[in-house]
Amino acid sequence: MANYITVSALNNYLKRKFEADVHLGHVFLKGEISNCKLHSRGHLYFSLKDETSIISAIMFQTNASKLSFEPKEGTKVFAEGKVTVYEGTGKYQIVVTNMQPDGIGELFIAYEKLKKELEAEGLFRKDLKKPIPKFPKKIGIVTAPTGAAIRDILSTIKRRYPIAETILFPTLVQGENAKFSIVEQIKKANTFDIDVLIVGRGGGSIEDLWAFNEEIVARAIFETEVPVISAVGHEVDFTIADFVADLRAPTPTGAAEMAVPNITEVFKLIENYKIRLQGNASKILELSRKKLEALEGAYVLKSPMAIYEVKEQKLSILIDKLENFIERQLETSKTRLEKVKSAYILKNPLSFYEKDREKIESLRIRLQSDTKSILNNKAKIFDIMINKLDLLNPLEILKKGYSVVSIKDKVINSTEGLKKGDIVDIKMSSGSLEAIVNKIKEN
Repeated sequence: MANYITVSALNNYLKRKFEADVHLGHVFLKGEISNCKLHSRGHLYFSLKDETSIISAIMFQTNASKLSFEPKEGTKVFAEGKVTVYEGTGKYQIVVTNMQPDGIGELFIAYEKLKKELEAEGLFRKDLKKPIPKFPKKIGIVTAPTGAAIRDILSTIKRRYPIAETILFPTLVQGENAKFSIVEQIKKANTFDIDVLIVGRGGGSIEDLWAFNEEIVARAIFETEVPVISAVGHEVDFTIADFVADLRAPTPTGAAEMAVPNITEVFKLIENYKIRLQGNASKILELSRKKLEALEGAYVLKSPMAIYEVKEQKLSILIDKLENFIERQLETSKTRLEKVKSAYILKNPLSFYEKDREKIESLRIRLQSDTKSILNNKAKIFDIMINKLDLLNPLEILKKGYSVVSIKDKVINSTEGLKKGDIVDIKMSSGSLEAIVNKIKEN
């Protein structure tokens, strides 16, 4: 019997097959939009068709919200995405992740590819971007020597900041050789002593602006030591040069405005600084004048000898105090010396010895008396203890006619356990004897 499977199993199998195919995982299609519907949740449902074929397409809200144009019926587009199978209907479709209106074509694909590569490499990192100086002295300009862009840049700089010097590095801005010319002029500008470099051109189509999407131009801007302001096309135009540059201007005129301050504002700022400086200087001068007046009116400057006189007076007082102190110390020491000289001990040095000898003799006699008394008391106590021990001594009892009967050193105090014929030892006050039990009497 055949092994039947469900429709869901088949669709799931086909879906996995589609998703496993590397050629279907990332495709680029061009075609015309038809049956375009925007879902309430923001998803975009449509079809892509050409002269002979059609394919269903869906663009989820996350990517659809990023579209730079409004998809309409009949709009020719370039779409990027993956081909998969929707299991619910069994139809294959393309899930679109990026879409641009036709007219950009291969240039747009190359633009997106290079943009991703350079971004991954780190050329767009914000922490690597150099600051633009506030008051540049020399400004380099890499652009075409004729046209609206250079006129707008020069007129804006002259109007806003005429004290700045501008140096033009003329270059091709369009055509096959434009990228080489731009790179050459950027490198040349780095050999000049300039503070900021403007790189750009006026508006045009993506083909006209393409030189500023070239990799060698991007790397030349990234590697330059001078801060770079990009000024390519109009505000809606974004080139690779804009992402690499230290600052992106919407137009060449905007680049000039970003490169220099407004001289009128600078003059106002200088005037404010001048007023503040004058005010601070006036305060400092006034404070210094008051300090000078205070010093000029000081008593010490009017009578400079007063300082010496005050110090001299203090010195005299200190000398008097010192002399008085020395005299008192000498007098005290003299008095102590006289007392020592007249001391009895110095006149009769043996008196200390005699006094101590008498004391020692008195202590010796006292010690002998106390020792004798203690020994007598101890002897009396000893005699009393001996008498008490004698009273408790069993030998003393034996002197009164008593004796101690034992068998094998065990004292017998009862006839219990004795039998006729037992040999007993009888201890008396004087000597002992051995006897044989002949008869046992009960009390």
